[in-house]
Amino acid sequence: MDPVRNPYAPGAGQRPPELAGRGRELDVFDVVLERIARGRPERSLMLTGLRGVGKTVLLNTLRSQAINHLWGTGKIEARPDQSLRRPVAAALHMAVRELAPRHRAPDRIDAFLGVLKAFAQRAAPAGRGGAAPKLRDRWQPGIDVPASSGRADSGDIEIDLVELLTDAAAVATDVGTGIAIFIDEMQDLGPEDVSALCAACHELSQLGAPLIVVGAGLPHLPAVLSAAKSYSERLFRYQRIDRLDRIAADQALCAPAEREEVEYEQKALDLLYEKSGGYPYFVQAYGKATWDHAPRSPITAADVRVAAPEAEAELAVGFFGSRFERATPAEREYMRAMATLALVDGEESGRDDMDAAVPTAEIARALGRKPASLSPARDALIKKGLIYSGERGTVAFTVPHFGRYLRTQPA
Repeated sequence: MDPVRNPYAPGAGQRPPELAGRGRELDVFDVVLERIARGRPERSLMLTGLRGVGKTVLLNTLRSQAINHLWGTGKIEARPDQSLRRPVAAALHMAVRELAPRHRAPDRIDAFLGVLKAFAQRAAPAGRGGAAPKLRDRWQPGIDVPASSGRADSGDIEIDLVELLTDAAAVATDVGTGIAIFIDEMQDLGPEDVSALCAACHELSQLGAPLIVVGAGLPHLPAVLSAAKSYSERLFRYQRIDRLDRIAADQALCAPAEREEVEYEQKALDLLYEKSGGYPYFVQAYGKATWDHAPRSPITAADVRVAAPEAEAELAVGFFGSRFERATPAEREYMRAMATLALVDGEESGRDDMDAAVPTAEIARALGRKPASLSPARDALIKKGLIYSGERGTVAFTVPHFGRYLRTQPA
């Protein structure tokens, strides 16, 4: 098989050649955009799921849908060491620039940009003794209007974000369209920023304003939002993004192959689904390796067996190994205990998923430690995005098949 024609794309956030199994999510978002365009109330949207299920790809696709509806859009990726203020200012700047050519009153755009600049510059660090920051510490958002005063510049992120997003929504109303802000890795926002974002979305929903937030994050994102504001459970529409079912996984492999006049034998598809578990990133990884090793069409199960070790080796280094290396020895011990307990529990219950959640009390018992003494390791792993706590007293891996990987590693 010609490797140049290989259609598969196992990359972080890289759109696959066939976005299979996500039709429902795309249809739901189309309805959201249409309802808001007609002045109907709608909630912001949160996508949750494990790593490798295609949340970022879906987020980018939803953004494309909004652009096709002539919405203003901006996208950011949350980081645990960064305030929301500057990234959201940059995203809104981009969104309003998309709407500006269609606005009949340039002065209204300039007025909003003045508020946006004031909001953004409020993040600048103060010098010693409260003095103005040095020139090298000043951050300029690239807005060619003077910063306004008295709006979205109080220094309280919750007050400022509510005012800023309300003003941005007013600009979108003038144009007869909407604004959508897309936030990836949303679980990494700080508690104050999460609280501010919830408050802003709450205010916008009460006003019926045409501005929504579309977030993507790990499975515990709903718990993060709920801890910030109790009403967040009713504030957002949550969509769990899971692995592909068999039909969708076959489509993800076969549709791009057919465009290259290549076919798969049924047994090859059976084995590819068994290997990948239906997780989109793994489907692409195994598909790419199989294509490169297959001598001709149709691709056979034997081709899959020959190619699988290469795909697994690449995943072991780039997908699993890079995350494993970030953990300290104590954290690795904790994860190994998780992996062992998940396997035993899975075998006893007959599950096909051997990386399910395990009780933290069982981990402590397996390691011969008190639960409280393991809290630092658990909390560090959660902050690093390697595990999450979906239910009180349990933890699970954020990465599919990570337990299986750990069980192959030497202690």
